[in-house]
Amino acid sequence: MHTIYNLAIHLASFHLRIVALFSKKIKLFVNGRKDVFEILQQKISTTDQTIWFHCASLGEFEQGVPIMEALKKVKPDHKIVISFFSPSGFEIKKNTPLADAVVYLPMDTPAHAKKFIEAIHPSLAIFVKYEFWPNYLFQLKNKNIATLLVSGVFRDNQIFFKTYGGFMRKALGSFNHFFLQEDNSEKLLKSIGFENTTVSGDTRFDRVSHQIEIDNTLKFAEDFKGNSLCIVCGSTWPEDEAVLLDYINSAPENVKFIIAPHKIETDKIAEFTNNIVKKTVLHSHKDDVNISEYEVLIIDCIGLLTKLYNYADIAYVGGAMGKTGLHNILEPATFGVPIIIGKNYDDFPEAIRLRDLAGLFSIKNASECSTIFKKLINNEDFRNKTGMISGHFINKNTGATIEIMNWINAKLK
Repeated sequence: MHTIYNLAIHLASFHLRIVALFSKKIKLFVNGRKDVFEILQQKISTTDQTIWFHCASLGEFEQGVPIMEALKKVKPDHKIVISFFSPSGFEIKKNTPLADAVVYLPMDTPAHAKKFIEAIHPSLAIFVKYEFWPNYLFQLKNKNIATLLVSGVFRDNQIFFKTYGGFMRKALGSFNHFFLQEDNSEKLLKSIGFENTTVSGDTRFDRVSHQIEIDNTLKFAEDFKGNSLCIVCGSTWPEDEAVLLDYINSAPENVKFIIAPHKIETDKIAEFTNNIVKKTVLHSHKDDVNISEYEVLIIDCIGLLTKLYNYADIAYVGGAMGKTGLHNILEPATFGVPIIIGKNYDDFPEAIRLRDLAGLFSIKNASECSTIFKKLINNEDFRNKTGMISGHFINKNTGATIEIMNWINAKLK
């Protein structure tokens, strides 16, 4: 099976090089891996002590941040290396001050894994949430390097839990400990013989809980909102915008909208804006107008969304109307606001839990979207109660970082 896996990785690498000729994202994926070892040679010396974090993309990076911050305080003599699989993570966080080196993870071949691990020679490896690359994991185990999975989530449809999944189960044996988000993941791992588990929760709760402790002021958002109620729609995709449009166009005068698309694509933003009948302005044009006179503000840049939730009376979080994956509901929840999402969220335990607590609502179409917005807008007590549930949800689920750090501090004395 190992031979077949390695052959599949080589074939995938070849295929990606062909696709890169036609896809900008895949081109970044391929070209970004060409200078990984040169970067590591420049930034990591043979005498450095290092800790390696692997994050699939941006969301997993955010989950890793609380642990990175804690490690920088207690292990200031260690350098932190962060690897990403996806361009959407690497391109945004390649200059993060939390790391001494940020690189793409080379494709999972035995040669790459051996060379990469030798280049960074970590005393600890931390994989965030998922992504299980067998050759890297086998190399870590061969070198007796402590390896953790943090904020892990497992599903019964994964290969580990199939009769033919022996090879991947063997790869899981490289982990010294699994820190998991919820009980079902622990149950699944125990069903295949892994007892080295702790249900510590999701480190993103720790990450977002600190957000309200910092200055979240955005003067333009304050001027835009004024005395109106504000609905912040974050990380929206076209599927989300399609169900939002009816209510945006029919909302009462005391309701304003801040919309932050997931992708900043000029043509798609223009198409969406052309379908909005209310007075609309782009963030990039905010200094050219009296922003308080506008009813819809489109954020055509990145990096503002977390603070924008500070101005929300209601939040819509995108990604779950289509198949791209629900974005971070914990960011608005920490500000204590009701949350609305689309219909495809079964793989997001935090959304299921908050829905069960009645702090979050899922909608399937434009009609359901308008109905819940109207209820939340017209019933202040209902809106405040729902928002309070969201805020308490964050406060009650912090602490994963402390549990993980207790293990790390005991291991890295």
